Amino acid sequence: MGPRLGFGVFDYDLAHMLGGAVLVLSFGLLYQRRVSAVITLYAMQAVVLAAAAAWQGWVQGAVELYLTAAITLAAKGLAIPFGLRAIVRRLDIHRTIETALGIFATMAFGVGLVALSILVVLPVTLHAYALTREDLATALSVVLLGMLMMITRRNALTQVIGFLSLENGLILAAVGVAGMPLVVELAVAVLVMLVFIVFGVFFFRIRERFDSLEAHHLDRVGRAQR
Repeated sequence: MGPRLGFGVFDYDLAHMLGGAVLVLSFGLLYQRRVSAVITLYAMQAVVLAAAAAWQGWVQGAVELYLTAAITLAAKGLAIPFGLRAIVRRLDIHRTIETALGIFATMAFGVGLVALSILVVLPVTLHAYALTREDLATALSVVLLGMLMMITRRNALTQVIGFLSLENGLILAAVGVAGMPLVVELAVAVLVMLVFIVFGVFFFRIRERFDSLEAHHLDRVGRAQR
């Protein structure tokens, strides 16, 4: 399948809608305080991301993006959420998550990060397709919101979900740029799976030591070692 020339109105609208849905679900992750709901929203974000990758495969005429979509759906939409739920059941984590900032402040800060992403990306991509420019702005917004989630959550499990959501933004950026090598996307997917396994072991060690997954316990360990 060769590359298609230009983008139709429907191509643009659907790609824009899918990218926007990934961004909206990032805000949902920031808003939610229950672990089970956060995992569900992360799985939904991964499914929408897989759909965005598949649609970009059609728009760009890039068969390899269909493989990216399949891997994203299997690994991030199914396997990782299943593993996270298993960890939640094993560690009996079902309470509300504490946050470093209030919900209103966090959401307002998130809106500011989206505005910053637009101001940074759009001026430096003037010669790219409009679809590519907006995909990159959306992707950077998802990355920054993932970082914000990592900063504002006190629970180690939800901080990891913030990291995984951040990586969803990187995948969204990769599939939005025509000609991105498949090996890059596969390498990122493998890295995420390895990181997830490492964090899974890390969770159990924290729980065994402190009977909690609150991140402030790690600060206490660091102070004791000094």
